Amino acid sequence: MKSRIGIGYDIHRLVEGRPLFIGGVEIPYIKGLLGHTDGDVLLHAICDAILGGLAEGDIGEHFPDNDERYYGIASAELLKATVPLIKKRGFNIGNIDAVVIAQEPILSPFKKQIERKIAEVIGITEKSVNVKAKTNEGLGELGRKEAIAAYAVVIMDEGV
Repeated sequence: MKSRIGIGYDIHRLVEGRPLFIGGVEIPYIKGLLGHTDGDVLLHAICDAILGGLAEGDIGEHFPDNDERYYGIASAELLKATVPLIKKRGFNIGNIDAVVIAQEPILSPFKKQIERKIAEVIGITEKSVNVKAKTNEGLGELGRKEAIAAYAVVIMDEGV
């Protein structure tokens, strides 16, 4: 059996006047992520990990931020549009492991809901998705609560 692995990363600035979406789940907070889409760093990182693992470029190539079709779109829609590439290439997702780095808000109470949402969007079991929430220990723009970042790793297995 052949496997592919991809890694994704994203970071967005926190701003007032926008809702905060992480993993397709709206998180109550005083700020949201600035972006052409809803700014969901976790779903963007997962899209990039999938695209990278398939050697299909990156999220900006598939959903450019200068294309008005994607303005304000829910990032879950971008992930849904990425999933058919996996099947087309004859692969299935084995698992997703991700880290969200946010000084605030505290994300631990939302992790299971986020994992469920990601699994639902992709069409895999919840046990195939793991999300970790970390702070940046007060360091840098993440620690100063100016931004939120995410890393994701995706393993795809052929013909499973």
